[in-house]
Amino acid sequence: MLLNTREWGTGDRVALLVHGIMSDARTWHRVGPLLADRGYRVIAVDLRGHGSSPRAAAYSPELFADDLVDTLPAGAELAIGHSLGGLSLLLAVDRLRPSRAVYADPAWSTADPEAAVDPAVFAGFKNASREQITALNPRWSDEDVDVELATLADWDPHTARFLGGEPLGGFLPQHAVVPSMVALADPSFLVGPGDAELLRGRGFEVRTVAGAGHTLHRDDLEGFVNALDGWI
Repeated sequence: MLLNTREWGTGDRVALLVHGIMSDARTWHRVGPLLADRGYRVIAVDLRGHGSSPRAAAYSPELFADDLVDTLPAGAELAIGHSLGGLSLLLAVDRLRPSRAVYADPAWSTADPEAAVDPAVFAGFKNASREQITALNPRWSDEDVDVELATLADWDPHTARFLGGEPLGGFLPQHAVVPSMVALADPSFLVGPGDAELLRGRGFEVRTVAGAGHTLHRDDLEGFVNALDGWI
């Protein structure tokens, strides 16, 4: 499936951005221009069922990954995936082959491997109010809250069905296909300390954005960018 994309900047240095569940390319509204100022042509996708991309009869990490391969250029200088976007990027990285990959609090595992993720929990956020979003994300700017409301309005909650109430996990990579860094929330409920140590042993650099929640680039943009030093 060809996905809707949003771009910032021009030039031969390409950076790819992949958002998490319930979001879309607008989540990168500050990251995209920042990378463009550093000389990148930035391409951000709306995953299937998100933003202006098509809705589908089926959703799965593998299908999200296939769509990335269908839509994005191979051989980019940089690729960043957040949460579900980090999982989708992981499953596509052997085909996209960016020079460097950054996984921002990726949905690879869980700190509690027996913890089940209920799709209804995600679907319940579809009609979240401004007050609820602000309460859950006290560090977000008013603009980020506006973006969240807009992206939720355009999101198909059926995208969460693949979670199926099963424990979220089983995707922790065995090795880094390309030079790779993992930036984690503090603490991360998706990649626990044990997982982080496994990843280091498997060739990933692992850093933590101190005090940041799951959506690193919206909780603490400066901290997120600092954590990417040497990678962007």
